[in-house]
Amino acid sequence: MNQERLAKVLLSPVVSEKAARGADFYGQYAFRVLPDATKEEIAKAVEQMFDVAVDGVQVLNVKGKKKRFGQRFGRRRDWRKAYVRLAPGHSIDFGGGA
Repeated sequence: MNQERLAKVLLSPVVSEKAARGADFYGQYAFRVLPDATKEEIAKAVEQMFDVAVDGVQVLNVKGKKKRFGQRFGRRRDWRKAYVRLAPGHSIDFGGGA
């Protein structure tokens, strides 16, 4: 795995109530990742980008919602989400404090 690939694996953090609850109680953070990203790539990318130790990674594919665009019906894009659990004592601060 080269450094360029690892820099592109993480697309964005998932900001939701469920993701915030996971971070507070379990040390688990959610990220939107590339559709072809593997668990190993995701773990290394998080470790490299945030300087933390990763304990485990769970990955799931999210199906795009069916939506209406004017009079046409369509679907939003499918995407891939990764839940990353950090080792005890580690955390990520996204700088969104109130």
